[in-house]
Formats: sequence, structure tokens, C-alpha cells
Amino acid sequence: MTSTSSSPQDFPPSDLLPILDEITTLLKQRNETLSIAETACGGLISASILTTPGASTIYKGGLTLYTLPSRIAYAGWSQETIASYKGPTTDIVSGLAKHVRKDLESTYTLAESGTAGPSGGTTPNRRPGYVALAVDCERGCFVREVNTGLGGERVGNMKRFAVEALTLLKEVMLGEAKL
Repeated sequence: MTSTSSSPQDFPPSDLLPILDEITTLLKQRNETLSIAETACGGLISASILTTPGASTIYKGGLTLYTLPSRIAYAGWSQETIASYKGPTTDIVSGLAKHVRKDLESTYTLAESGTAGPSGGTTPNRRPGYVALAVDCERGCFVREVNTGLGGERVGNMKRFAVEALTLLKEVMLGEAKL
């Protein structure tokens, strides 16, 4: 019989620990809150935030909007959005971030959408390793595009997307990100 138990150090992934600690510390110190809209990370960012003791004081909620029906039901997508959809873009994630922030009334909303792999499309924003990020807050909606360079390495891309998303959030929180 093989053991299926794991140690507490298995999650969140070690790649996320330093930035996760910085973000949760800042949120707690400032009495600020966070909500999250994830697609390609599949809930990894939210689950990682929730490993923090006292997460209920900083985390307003999150959505894993992985499918078209979930985006229609929870992200305010219309037939027009669907008809003009051309894959993950900064416009898509800024719309997700604004919608979720309004509904959950958080200080910040972090949104991501990308292509984790192993397969994807032919346009740059549909190739594995691409992610569009947005952080919406009172000062505006900050966006960024990242290509991890990891190709179709699905889990590696998901972890890197999460690190990049949390890094953008930290930069916004510290006033270092540019609109």
C-alpha cells in the first residue's frame, strides 16, 4: 500500500511562499481585502491564500472561471463578450477583475487568464505559457502580459502564473505598478 499523505510543506508550492507571505502580511497590516478571479490557475492562488492563518480577515472570495458557462453565470459575460472572444487578453482579465471587485467589494481584485498547456492555439495569447493579469483597485485597473517560456509544461505554467499574478498585486499595493 502506498501512502497518500503529504506534509504541510507540500502546499502551497514553494515557488509561491515568499510572495504569498509578503502579500498576506501587507493585506493584514493595512486592513485591506482581496478577491480573485482565476482561469488558468484553476484556484491555485485562492487556495494558497487560504493556507494563511487569519485568511478570513483578508480574503473576500474567489471564482474559478474555467469554462464559458461559469463566465456567463458569474463574471457578467454577455453574448457580445462571447462573440468577440479571441482568447485571454488584458481586456478580458480587466473586465473580470472589475466585475468581481464590484460584487465582492474588496480593496483589490486579482484576475488571470492564460494558456497553461500542454496544448493551445496559434496566436501568441493562446500559446502555452501566456497569461494576462489584472489587478483592479480604487486607483484603476493595472494589467500585464507574461510569457513564462515554459512551453506546454502545464503545472509549471500554473505555478508561474500564480507567482506573476501575486507579484503584480504586490507592485500595485506598493504603488510601483504603472497604469
